[in-house]
Amino acid sequence: MSRPLSFRQIAAFRAVMLTGTTTSAARMLHTTQPSVSRLLGQVQAATGLRLFDMHHGRLRPTTEAHELFDTIQRHFLGLESIETRVEAMRRSGSGILRIACTPALGLSVVPRAMSLFSVKYPDVQVNLQTLGSHYLREGLLHGLFDLVLSTVDLDSQSFQSECIHQSSAVCVMHPEHKLVGKKAIKLKDLEGVQLLTLDTDDDLAISLRNLMTKNDIKPASQFETTYSATICALAAQSRGIGIVNEYIAGVFADQVVIRPFLPKLKLETFLAYPSQRAPSQLAESFAAMIKKSF
Repeated sequence: MSRPLSFRQIAAFRAVMLTGTTTSAARMLHTTQPSVSRLLGQVQAATGLRLFDMHHGRLRPTTEAHELFDTIQRHFLGLESIETRVEAMRRSGSGILRIACTPALGLSVVPRAMSLFSVKYPDVQVNLQTLGSHYLREGLLHGLFDLVLSTVDLDSQSFQSECIHQSSAVCVMHPEHKLVGKKAIKLKDLEGVQLLTLDTDDDLAISLRNLMTKNDIKPASQFETTYSATICALAAQSRGIGIVNEYIAGVFADQVVIRPFLPKLKLETFLAYPSQRAPSQLAESFAAMIKKSF
């Protein structure tokens, strides 16, 4: 009855099949010729098959030997594929990085980090999605992203989340706006002006609205939109004054005038990972680069 073959026995048989002699097989396996011959004898004894005969003083594989080799070779090719994949991951993590962020960060901070990342990992495939906070949260919950960057706290126990940067809201306006001469725009300056703000459910818009209501400040008109970039674009082409985060304001610095807003409206940037698995080497490396990009 045949016995299970050990890995050393299989490796010796394969080496002999590849090289043609026990001496060459020994060099391939960094061992001795007698050791290979002994292992080869064990393979024949364990399988109960005649795998070689002698032909003009050389080993000659039988049909059974070739059939066994074909099976073993497929196994070894699979192992080599695993080794190749492990080496690729050792060099560059999992080989693909899936990032999602809010649009403002996707236009400002993320490109700077991506530039650093592509230099260090030129062969890594990156998928970058710019989405609203609801879709960021859903994507993390369903494992669609390796890491997420948001200007809103996603607020879930299902994520590993940390605040990585704090800043304050700023005002953006046309270079000829009537308030452009001020070093800072105060809350009272919003009285009677055309105001450009984010949608009513945005954290910054909520903070600003509460502040104006408390101090009875009434703008002449108010234009609400989904994205901070739209506010900046509108400010560059109109007489409205916008309240946005400083990241996106910097992207439009050649089109608008930027002024601090008082009292300060605190803004935070959050980095989050899905908690169902540990962050990859790529995700951690990109996170470090993001933190340096503010």
